[in-house]
Amino acid sequence: MPELAPQPVFRNQERAAQGLAELAARIPPVAMARISLLVGSCADPDGALHYLLRFHEAQAPAFQRLVVSPAAMQYLVAVFASSRFLSEALLRHPDWIELLPGRGDLHRVISREELVTDLEAQLDSAGPGAPAPLKLAEFRRRQMLRILVRDLLGFGALAEVTEELSNLADAILEVTCRRLRAELEGRYGRPLSQPAEGEPRECGFSIIALGKLGGRELNYSSDIDLMFVYSANGETAGPEPISNREFFGKLANHLTDILSTYTSEGRCYRVDLRLRPEGRLGEVALSVDAARAYYEQRARDWELQMLIKARVAAGDRAPGLELLDAVEPLIYRSTLDFSAVESVSETRERIHEKAGRRRMRGGGLNVKLARGGIRDIEFLVQCLQRLHGGRETWVRRAGTRLALRRLRDKELLSDTEYSRLASAYEFLRHLEHRLQMVDDRQTHELPADPEELAWLARRMPGWQASGVSSAESLLRALNLHLEEVQEIYERVIHSQQPIYYGPHPESAIAPGPAAGEAELEFLAPAVSNLVRFLDERAPRLAATIARSRLRQGARPFEHFLEHVLDRQQWLEWLDTDAVLAGYVIDLFEHSSHFAEQLVRKPELIEELRRMREEPPRAPDYAQTVAAVDDAAMLRRLFAREMLRIQAESICLRTPIFETLKRTSALADAAIAACYRMGVEDVRRTWRPARTDYEPRDQLVVVALGRLGMTEFDLASDADLVFVLPDADAAEITLWTRVAERMIQLITAYTGDGVLFAVDTRLRPNGREGMLVQTEQAFKDYFAQRAEAWEGITYMKSRAVAGNLKWGTEFLSELQRVDWRRWGQSGRSKRKLWDMRMRLEKEQGASNPLKAGRGGYYDIDFALMYLRLKAAGFFFPVLNTPERIDVVEKMGHLDREDVAFLLDAATFYRALDHGLRVFSGHAEGNLPKSRVQLEALHRLVSRWTPEHLHDQPLDVELAQIQARTREFFERLFG
Repeated sequence: MPELAPQPVFRNQERAAQGLAELAARIPPVAMARISLLVGSCADPDGALHYLLRFHEAQAPAFQRLVVSPAAMQYLVAVFASSRFLSEALLRHPDWIELLPGRGDLHRVISREELVTDLEAQLDSAGPGAPAPLKLAEFRRRQMLRILVRDLLGFGALAEVTEELSNLADAILEVTCRRLRAELEGRYGRPLSQPAEGEPRECGFSIIALGKLGGRELNYSSDIDLMFVYSANGETAGPEPISNREFFGKLANHLTDILSTYTSEGRCYRVDLRLRPEGRLGEVALSVDAARAYYEQRARDWELQMLIKARVAAGDRAPGLELLDAVEPLIYRSTLDFSAVESVSETRERIHEKAGRRRMRGGGLNVKLARGGIRDIEFLVQCLQRLHGGRETWVRRAGTRLALRRLRDKELLSDTEYSRLASAYEFLRHLEHRLQMVDDRQTHELPADPEELAWLARRMPGWQASGVSSAESLLRALNLHLEEVQEIYERVIHSQQPIYYGPHPESAIAPGPAAGEAELEFLAPAVSNLVRFLDERAPRLAATIARSRLRQGARPFEHFLEHVLDRQQWLEWLDTDAVLAGYVIDLFEHSSHFAEQLVRKPELIEELRRMREEPPRAPDYAQTVAAVDDAAMLRRLFAREMLRIQAESICLRTPIFETLKRTSALADAAIAACYRMGVEDVRRTWRPARTDYEPRDQLVVVALGRLGMTEFDLASDADLVFVLPDADAAEITLWTRVAERMIQLITAYTGDGVLFAVDTRLRPNGREGMLVQTEQAFKDYFAQRAEAWEGITYMKSRAVAGNLKWGTEFLSELQRVDWRRWGQSGRSKRKLWDMRMRLEKEQGASNPLKAGRGGYYDIDFALMYLRLKAAGFFFPVLNTPERIDVVEKMGHLDREDVAFLLDAATFYRALDHGLRVFSGHAEGNLPKSRVQLEALHRLVSRWTPEHLHDQPLDVELAQIQARTREFFERLFG
């Protein structure tokens, strides 16, 4: 009779005893003794036993085969005690664990090439073409099971584990890219570039990995940060030729979609493309020349720093290597420049503040973002790499662990500093892995529950021998590592600091003990050497800055001043004109969006000076762009005029609806210019069906939504539809090309950014409908199939490009169709109520200002319903105040409701506008920070009457929301 292992300590002994008895009754005593020993010595006996019982119930034959294999049972219990998501996977795929003992590769790293071969073999059975997301997710989980077993049982060191996780991602990227490209080439042909001399060449496509994947240090549940580049512009050589830009854009988007698709085995990877040039606004794939130009001319300091870990992970190597070789001199300093250290330190402080606020709200300690955590070690390493990489090429591009060794090799870190940093990094990364392997979730926070924390401690490598086996011992070890990293960070960073750098005596005043989170969040930074330098060069500007008490705009304003100091004329303008200086400071303080624009394009100060010298104006934008025939020129003009409009809004307190009308007029002019360019482009490349047909302005572009009612704003989407007179129906293909080209011109990214986004989903039948439709198709749809909400949507429509006279007549006829169907009978009332409630349910939580109870949609739906009742009268354009005036004159509103609706509409639009100019994009909620909320309140007060800003912003909002809903419910009964 074999000796039984000691009974493990379970949280619920009675339930555990019952479970063990069930197992003992079904398997041989020798196998049961082995299971008892394994469960008793694992990190989580309860979890292991729970999954053993479930596995036996779900996969009894496989369980009987596994219990006779000591190695297989060891692997199984290790997984069951540590990873819920892989335990659930094994309940469905027992063969994954059965095959592990016989593979013979658990004690070595599997290469990227081996994984590519393995994945291709598994996909071959499904035939060529794009791989199914489920197949990729299954492959990833199966390989992660093997890597996890190596990790848990100590068969692989941390460096090997992160390397294999990175190899796995590389292999999936490579195979997916290869198959998608072949599929696209089958349709469009091979993408070719035309060199200055010689035959066309096939274009290469590189997937560049950044962040942890770039450094071959991937986590169990990391995002993968990617950037896509291709060799050169050109077009494909196939039956349906398209530009290389479009071809590789399709490839990049399709690849991202496949990897990100959620399946029954989870998603393959969360793909993050925000680190590409221009972030979310940038093209998803760029030519090497375009990417190189961006990094040479416009990249910010942190964008260069993140390229330290960049490498070609998949696809063709040549384009990616060409780009990385070109930007390498930009990354590393040729001299010891402390501004690089300072920039990293500032970013670090912001991260720590954010992590600290999260902990104050009840979150656990974040091992990545805490002081002395993983991010601090990475920042320290990258800082030293940038400072010394220009002189010591040995310390360039590498993951954190390898870079630490190389920095020690060059005596940029002492042996002691290296030892402590490497030890802390290994401990923290193991801890991070143990947090993420449980549920395949990207988390870095320690659990707050003591029992969960103790379980985490027992899952650390070598927990029985290391002494890290309880919550208390884990926290002691963690705090020791964090403190050592903090001490080294401060000491090493300080040693890079030049002797002249020090705090100004007047700025060395610490916040008092009563300073709260809100005050600390945007505490004004210390006066810098740069600002003090102005005392000599521009004393009046220095005095203006001192009086301004810049807070959140201080740091970007200093970056702007760095450019100004190089241009004597600009400096003289600011020094001699306190009002102009005040305008600039006002923009930096109240708009991070325009602050960034001024830092990147300081020449925009010339537009602010013109604003200072000229009275507020409402120019004829159509005339301004009439001669523009180049998309890049149009974007530059649009950006300049948008700055002028918003600067006058902020600095001169332009009434909100006047600002929105001017922004709408600017958007109209841009659309008309793109329409004209689109017609010219298609005219050169497309033959009409009729030889005597002359494309001019026959197509009508109709604006809906905010642009349709002349309330377009910064970062608004343009809702557009395209209508073709029935007489031109034979040329609908030609005009579809024009519409497509027009949208491309409006939305395409260039070095000057995009104009704005375009949404065409409001056309008949939505996405399923043709992009360009005839007038009769519109009328038939609205007479027979359109929903009530579509009818009221077209109450906010107007012709903005093409044959404006015919377009306005068409919209008048369409409104009569709506009125006859919905307005006369009043039967739209219930449907509109249902639609509004659905929007509140689906979007109210994420966007309460617009879709929540009492939000702007309540006003909008009410006014559109009342307009629909009176739609027998057509008005070419009405904004919200004009709509209120019309329905009042038609007897549908009393004077008290009119006054309130005007106030509420003004408040909502001013609040929305303030959030947009503050951040550069639309927001659906108030900021959480009290300081930010107060800053927003001061901004909104510029565009609202006194009685709408005589109390805190959130209080005012709550009152308006309550009364808005009361009006809405009263109207709809």
